[in-house]
Amino acid sequence: MARPREFDEDAALAAAIDCFWTRGYEATSVRDLADSMGITGASLYNAFGDKRALFRRALQHYSEHGTVRRYIAQADGQPPRRAIMGLFQAIIAESLADPRRRGCLVVNTALEIAPHDPECRQAVTDRLDWIESFFRDRVAAGQADGTIAPPLAPDILARHLLALVLGIRVMARLRPERAVLDAMAAPVIALLDGTAAGHAGAASE
Repeated sequence: MARPREFDEDAALAAAIDCFWTRGYEATSVRDLADSMGITGASLYNAFGDKRALFRRALQHYSEHGTVRRYIAQADGQPPRRAIMGLFQAIIAESLADPRRRGCLVVNTALEIAPHDPECRQAVTDRLDWIESFFRDRVAAGQADGTIAPPLAPDILARHLLALVLGIRVMARLRPERAVLDAMAAPVIALLDGTAAGHAGAASE
């Protein structure tokens, strides 16, 4: 008969997420994880598997419960333009509130691990595709109700908006300053108003 867990698995997973998020995957050892989770190495392996398996679970949990997921769940029913602008504001607010400059675990994974780990690459791709689909649906709805300019197709505009999100996430680790991040988000208005259509269209060719 299996012995019951002698630790809070949810709390241990949260500690593992923080450890990976702060240090990065490669720089995090199993000893680092066990110490931060408050469990032994044997308990870690029994409950979560090896380091790679634990990271995949940590990334999934982060994706399902992070700021972007929470915002998008709450944005359902908002006017399309407001929903798009609100996501950028939520991301900037989260970045400014983190004194450790951890950035976004999904974006960090895209840069560090995804290029040489097919499973992580797929997980990151799925996550970014989901965010892009949020933008695409809101753009289509905004173009239909006249609040978003029509020059660019929804899929092209959604891709530009996703690129701005990624850029802000990376810059937030280097210069988490309100003026810098707000300036990076400023083109969102031009894209939605169609005033950046010529430049954006050229970039997409």
